[in-house]
Amino acid sequence: MEFLLDTVHIEDIKKYVDIIPLSGVTSNPSIVKKEGRIDFFKHMRAVRQIIGDQATLHIQAVGQTTDAMLQDAYTILKNVDENVYIKIPTNEAGLAAIKQLKAAGINVTATAIYTKFQGYLAMTAGADYLAPYYNRMVNMNINADEVIGELSTQILRENSNTKILAASFHTVQQVNSAFEMGAQAATMSADILKTALSAPAISAAINDFTTDWESLYGQGSTISSLAKKQNLTTMTN
Repeated sequence: MEFLLDTVHIEDIKKYVDIIPLSGVTSNPSIVKKEGRIDFFKHMRAVRQIIGDQATLHIQAVGQTTDAMLQDAYTILKNVDENVYIKIPTNEAGLAAIKQLKAAGINVTATAIYTKFQGYLAMTAGADYLAPYYNRMVNMNINADEVIGELSTQILRENSNTKILAASFHTVQQVNSAFEMGAQAATMSADILKTALSAPAISAAINDFTTDWESLYGQGSTISSLAKKQNLTTMTN
């Protein structure tokens, strides 16, 4: 499984790159808008520096014609880095752009996927990732689980290298469902991660363990402090 952050907020990326096995960062114009009028290319290079070369960075082309998408793609590659995954919408103009970009050996994420048919076309065009919009499908009364499940089945059937990068989540359960239906990757907001890792039950369990330990060895005691009292070796960085 690949866990990606759907944000370009530097502080959130710095935080979670040290907490989770972060596979990459995704962005789109709406996400960029949340940061205000940033120095776009400098900001994206800063994101890359934080996540490193082994993580994937996905940046969306904003042109609406095939030529405009291609110009955006090459501009991103030149001014950020050559390993960026260019996000291209899966419509007529976008599919034509995907074909040309893949013919040139460029990484592509096919985005704005709402139907199996879009996914099949993008997969056949050679897209590296398919990005179905989970919550947006739910809001449109489209069965998101079915779409992801069928795309996953087709990937297995064809032994394709394309991966499903599920996106647009409103709840932790939606992320779980996407993985359970066969998505290899999911991108989510920092809020989703925070919610998943700060449930009251988790804190309650941790507090219970601490209380039980301290009832035996004293308030504020830890395993390392116990070892120090006994003149035993403790781990140092």
